[in-house]
Amino acid sequence: MASRGRPVKSEIRQNIVEMLFVAGPMYGYKIHKFYNELFPSCTRENVYYNLRKGLKLGEFELEVRKEEGQYSWGTVVEKKYYRVGPKAVVSGSERVKDFFAKLKKPNSKGQQ
Repeated sequence: MASRGRPVKSEIRQNIVEMLFVAGPMYGYKIHKFYNELFPSCTRENVYYNLRKGLKLGEFELEVRKEEGQYSWGTVVEKKYYRVGPKAVVSGSERVKDFFAKLKKPNSKGQQ
């Protein structure tokens, strides 16, 4: 008998695991931004769905930080930072490693 419902495995969630493993903790907006630069585009809702699902499965852990700055609503913002959790399986994607290595290099676009 076949199992019912959505499969637990997700290519999007696995790609996010790879990103967080290489780049370290990130908040949702930044995860979505980098995801769409690295992989076929997906919606922000899809990224957040996979982050929530990953939290439930133990693939991600969450840390909420309050950061100060100048925002239209005040001086403090709460950001939810995600990092790799204990049940995440990292495969070591070279594509992700190369992407974040290029981001860290100064003058990576050939500027002098």
